[in-house]
Amino acid sequence: MSKTIPGPYRVGVILVAGGSGQRLGYGMPKAQVPLAGEMLLAHALRGVDACGVASAIAVAVPAADTALRALCAATPLSCPIDVVDGGATRADSVRAALHALPEDLDAVLVHDAARALAPAQVFHRVTAALAAGAQAVIPAVPVVDTVKSVQLAGADSPAPAQVTGTPDRSTLRAVQTPQGFEASLLRRAHAAAATFDEQQAAAVTDDAMLVESLGVPVHVVEGSDMSLKITTPLDLLLAEAVLSGGTAMQED
Repeated sequence: MSKTIPGPYRVGVILVAGGSGQRLGYGMPKAQVPLAGEMLLAHALRGVDACGVASAIAVAVPAADTALRALCAATPLSCPIDVVDGGATRADSVRAALHALPEDLDAVLVHDAARALAPAQVFHRVTAALAAGAQAVIPAVPVVDTVKSVQLAGADSPAPAQVTGTPDRSTLRAVQTPQGFEASLLRRAHAAAATFDEQQAAAVTDDAMLVESLGVPVHVVEGSDMSLKITTPLDLLLAEAVLSGGTAMQED
């Protein structure tokens, strides 16, 4: 598939593949879990390459994981790839991969390998928004469930959590990846995050949070139901069903 932006605009893609996969129950790193007979990371790598936006790819894998490194080395790609050891937190893993990317990139997309079926169109929308001048872009979908804020009981209390409010779901979005950033901005955000204490670092769930903390506007583009995050056995079954139906990497 051809690139969606012209000429010299250079985009790096970080694939975060350092998850433990405990909730999937396979006893192996999540990116190694089989999906349609191949490791989850294999699908994610091919999806990134096929979307045609990457000038370079960096993959963060669990430290000392030889299977995922071998997979990356054996996968034919149209751009250079580096593999780095992930860190103790997601932000640590992204920061390590960021250091492995070329310095002359215009933008960096950060993508979860667990969203291995993300369609090319989502990559294109994020990249096009960055090329048009946005500094930070995330894909998202409307929240369809009613959402409650709750007050949790103490750890030693038998009392159940109590509802404290019901946000207007029309203003809520479920955020996906790839998240895209002006390269220099993402480097600045991660340089700041490197000084976080353990509690602050553990609270970071995506890169957009780091950029938000710098006061930079984060823009939202349309995500996709195909970009499901494979976290539980049910998610894996759904992904298998999608692949068996031949609809992966496509949108309605």
